[in-house]
Amino acid sequence: MINYNGKIFKPKVNTDNGETSHETVFIYKQTGNILTSEYSGGKIKYGHLIGLVDAKGNIDMRYHQVKSNGEIMTGICKSKPETLRNGKIRLHESWEWTSGDKSKGKSILEEQ
Repeated sequence: MINYNGKIFKPKVNTDNGETSHETVFIYKQTGNILTSEYSGGKIKYGHLIGLVDAKGNIDMRYHQVKSNGEIMTGICKSKPETLRNGKIRLHESWEWTSGDKSKGKSILEEQ
């Protein structure tokens, strides 16, 4: 299992209906297979996620965030890790809003 504890991620790619950007910073914490993160930056004033990490490092998570305009958004996300040549992790994410327009999207985050 990949241990994400203490790792920092930033989005590299996101679909147009997403809220994260290159300004958003995710700080991951992990205990056992339970993953949490606080994040902020760009259009996001504050966000939090909680998820479970499986034996292959895949993450099944739920998130909620407050946008800079004060709107609360919620969603679900599944992330698949890729280990880069430099040893850093790239996360390939498929997500879906559970609030707002309930649209789906894809994003890529990279370890800093």
